[in-house]
Amino acid sequence: MYKMITCDMDETLLSDKREITPKTVAAIKKAVAAGVYFVPNTGRNFLTIQDNLETLGLLQKKGQYVISFNGGAIVENADLKVLMTQAIPFETARALWEIGYKKGYCTHIYTVDKLYIWNPTKTDSDYLTGRVDGWEEPKEEVTMLAKTPIVKVLFEISDENKRVEMQSYIEEKITANLNITFSSDRYIEFNDTNATKGKATQLLAEKLGIKMEEVIAVGDNGNDLSMIEASGLGVCMQNGRDFVKAKAQYVTENDNNNDGVAEIIQKFILN
Repeated sequence: MYKMITCDMDETLLSDKREITPKTVAAIKKAVAAGVYFVPNTGRNFLTIQDNLETLGLLQKKGQYVISFNGGAIVENADLKVLMTQAIPFETARALWEIGYKKGYCTHIYTVDKLYIWNPTKTDSDYLTGRVDGWEEPKEEVTMLAKTPIVKVLFEISDENKRVEMQSYIEEKITANLNITFSSDRYIEFNDTNATKGKATQLLAEKLGIKMEEVIAVGDNGNDLSMIEASGLGVCMQNGRDFVKAKAQYVTENDNNNDGVAEIIQKFILN
């Protein structure tokens, strides 16, 4: 029996309209009522999905959790209690920032409670609107964050080939170990090597006394692979990337706009 579902947000749980479909909301609530943990597992800050938690009846719930920043933090929903963070060493974060900023890429720096954006673009702003609000556009360099834990850095690079080239460039220029992933067909994301969605899922499962074979992980893109491969049942959405589908044990018949997550819950939890 599966005891936990850990689920990506954008392009997985959320429709293209940035909503959770009513059928999916109902299925999640039934699963939670049956004693199954539903754990959003996102590259975003946990603060940006509080409205989604409210929709699911999980807002401020004790004993319910969110994994955010691609595994950079585990947070209990009640009182937004941060249980674990995995920060990038500042010198590494600064080196990443310098590369992104000097090359003119829209560059995000995430701390536990804030998002800073250098070189903002309209395409990035359009994508973030309705997902993330209240970011800051600093006029100074990243050294202002020297004493603040940084949990994620990313660049907006719309061309996939250029994202791949950037990954090779970073691996050549920066000797520190990094977890480098792609997301939303627009971002290359950098976390500490110990921060992955899969590792954070394992840590939370251990805390809850759940075996990894009792976990379902659902995603659509490269930053979801670690949790899909680590879990008892790894699922890729119908709208997911082909290389993720190849690693998954199950691919949904329905996409993120048509109750793909509800399909999983009905098939593997409620049936």
